[in-house]
Amino acid sequence: MTRRLVLLRVIVVVTALLGLNYITWRWMFSVHWSAWWIAVPLIIAETYSLIDSLLFGMAMWRLKERGEPPPPIPDATVDVFITTYNEPLELVRGTAEAAVAIRHPHQTWILDDGNRPEMGALARELGIGWITRSEEWSGMPRHAKAGNLNNALLATDGEFLLILDADQVPSPDILDRTLGYFSDDEVALVQTPQYFVNVPEDDPLGSQAPLFYGPIQQGKDGWNAAFFCGSNAVLRRDALMQVGIARYVHEVGIAVERALRSARSVVSRARKDLGPEDAAVASALDEVLYDVARAQREIERGGALLDVTYRFQGRVAEIRRRLLAQDLQLVADDLAVIAQLDELAGSDDSLATVSLESIDRVTARDLSPLGAVEAVDALVRSVDVDRSDEALPVMPMATISVTEDMATCMRIHSLGWRSVYHDEVLAHGLAPEDLQSMLTQRLRWAQGTAQVMFRENPLVQKRLRWPQRLMYFATMWSYLSGFAAIVYIAAPVIYLTLGVLPVQALSTDFFVRLVPFLVVNQLLFFVAAAGRPTWRGQQYSLALFPVWIKSVTSAFGNVFLGRDLDFSVTPKVRAETTERRWDLVRPQLIAMALLAAAGVVGIVRLAVGQASVLGTSLNLVWVVFDLVIFSVIVRAVRYDGWRPDETEPASSPALPEGDR
Repeated sequence: MTRRLVLLRVIVVVTALLGLNYITWRWMFSVHWSAWWIAVPLIIAETYSLIDSLLFGMAMWRLKERGEPPPPIPDATVDVFITTYNEPLELVRGTAEAAVAIRHPHQTWILDDGNRPEMGALARELGIGWITRSEEWSGMPRHAKAGNLNNALLATDGEFLLILDADQVPSPDILDRTLGYFSDDEVALVQTPQYFVNVPEDDPLGSQAPLFYGPIQQGKDGWNAAFFCGSNAVLRRDALMQVGIARYVHEVGIAVERALRSARSVVSRARKDLGPEDAAVASALDEVLYDVARAQREIERGGALLDVTYRFQGRVAEIRRRLLAQDLQLVADDLAVIAQLDELAGSDDSLATVSLESIDRVTARDLSPLGAVEAVDALVRSVDVDRSDEALPVMPMATISVTEDMATCMRIHSLGWRSVYHDEVLAHGLAPEDLQSMLTQRLRWAQGTAQVMFRENPLVQKRLRWPQRLMYFATMWSYLSGFAAIVYIAAPVIYLTLGVLPVQALSTDFFVRLVPFLVVNQLLFFVAAAGRPTWRGQQYSLALFPVWIKSVTSAFGNVFLGRDLDFSVTPKVRAETTERRWDLVRPQLIAMALLAAAGVVGIVRLAVGQASVLGTSLNLVWVVFDLVIFSVIVRAVRYDGWRPDETEPASSPALPEGDR
């Protein structure tokens, strides 16, 4: 155990003790219940922040610095996938040429989801593969990047896959530095950092993520929960295909079980409506109920879905034919009665009367038992084992989210595979160069994560170990910070303007518990960062609160209410405009105005003796801190884009000792 890890664990323990002591005291003794409308939201927000801190501490507890990687597997076959949709041709060319230059033997493929002839010409010029969507995708859900990758997986055969976004230019040794980890047959993924060359030193858009692509991923790695980030990663094909097959079986199984439950309900309702004279029909429906129960038992015992559903459909079809024959015989008997009555009729009037009465007998007959069996037959046949509603029946890359990476990796881990985070920059990409593109990117990331949380919450994934569940949940949990941010903005505004204090009193007990926790919590981030800049990331975690809120609410509406997700691909080139888009950050500007105005009002109230010095001073410090956080938004709006002389594209960030 390294000295750094020992220090981290000590700080984690102290942070947890101080945080739990503070939040317990707050709940039990410090909530100002007479002002519950702000006091309760504040204590909930503080509790949220403590849980966030504890999850971060848990990750740091097993921070793994892997150091030098194992030597590469010499005979490994590798497919290099470059995913593209509408990126400029020259941008893709740069990535493709660098991919061709990778030293380890491999085959390079451009996965062109835009199906552009000029991209095909580029691939031929460079002597590499060009894959577009096959005919099977016509009229089917495309599933964006996940669908693009799934299509390519079935068109190639390399043992390993290096996945690159169109703007991520790989180093020649990227495979030499990552393939060695796959000597362990249980490793399915090796993820490396994403680093952007078009970012100035002060990083006004917060594009670099040194805390995430560093201690956070290293901490997750220690719990075997480092996850796929969509690019700059090598994956084992066998693991992906196993995920696809397992998911296929799981989803079809769920569909069959639902169809059988619905079939039981339909037949049971039809059975209740039968009278004593319908004994034959009742017997037929009882057979269907028995067959439903038998099919359910066979599935529970692990029977093959295809065999079970085939046998069940055959039995239901036979019962359906029998019921149909019975109904046709009844109709024939009624028609015979009509004919006999017609022969006996003495006048046109009596003939009309008798015929109408006889026809009423036929049309009023309740055919619901046959309808029920037909419904059962339709329900089970609707379970398409071949999945004709999809272009591909097996989808290795998860399609439940607008971002395929996290959900796919969570499924990989649930099957017992291991992942590796190799903390060395081996590809250089391009970050968004304007505010609108940056906001589009962050919203998509957050929406994708929220979709996974709502659809496959890691906390209930039984095949994941509990540490893995918590590590995945920690990332999802972080996007709920937008709701806490509203409270942290509102609390000082309310006190400075209305004099409403959300705590019982600003007592010695309050400061003795709060201040040490805040100091040690910041110390934890400082030690974990090990010299990496983290301030910009902390700013954006609060300053983008409208984005985080929209991501959660829109994902909730998509998953549970069936609403469309306002999704768009991150632009790879700067928007051609010189207009300052202040409208994009209107909520933040309103928050800043409220904070500033509240500060002025608070000073006035203090001057006229309507507020305490301690309360006003504390909340003014809070206001200044929030304004400093939000100041990054002003810089983002005014940012004019990267100039080549600001950074050196060929350079990589220095890694802490032991990370290489």
